[in-house]
Amino acid sequence: MPDGFVRGVPRVLLRIEGAGILGSAVGAYAWLGQPWWTFAVLILAPDLSMLGYVTGARSGAVLYNAVHTLAGPLIALGLAASLHQPGLAGVALIWLAHIGLDRMLGYGLKYGSGFGDTHLGAVGRSRENVTTS
Repeated sequence: MPDGFVRGVPRVLLRIEGAGILGSAVGAYAWLGQPWWTFAVLILAPDLSMLGYVTGARSGAVLYNAVHTLAGPLIALGLAASLHQPGLAGVALIWLAHIGLDRMLGYGLKYGSGFGDTHLGAVGRSRENVTTS
């Protein structure tokens, strides 16, 4: 397995953390009282960032990672709270839920070497096929 992948207990803890983010975001969304049809429509929207891979692995990873880090939805949630905008809060919570789901399932931030190379390990192929170079 290439350097830079999280292994062992830290990997398990990061996946549990993802489940916690997912559960907290869904719970907060329910508490906020936003419509569930909006949740259903937008939960996979961040994956549109995968279209960046059309231009290459490196640029695809940059776009994917920009949309799949916690910074964006946390900033949006803070803005929503400070501006009293429940609609923006709902979108931010859906975005957080998506990231939590991805992390829980083992989909981490991407390396420029290819879509399947993530900080949580190789995705979409056998671990034996991953080179150590």
